[in-house]
Amino acid sequence: MRFIWTLIWSFLLSNMAFYVLGSMQGGKFDFTTASIFGVVFALFITVVGEMLPKEVEEH
Repeated sequence: MRFIWTLIWSFLLSNMAFYVLGSMQGGKFDFTTASIFGVVFALFITVVGEMLPKEVEEH
């Protein structure tokens, strides 16, 4: 479930960032590029998250 939420949030946030930055520069919004960037960003975050050391619970 965490992978699905990572994908959804990265997709939404990347599209929002591309839209805002594009409108600030006077450019046009490209949904395809923003969506591809969101998926790549989600994969990057997932890989980095899996590489981090796991905490060991002490009793």
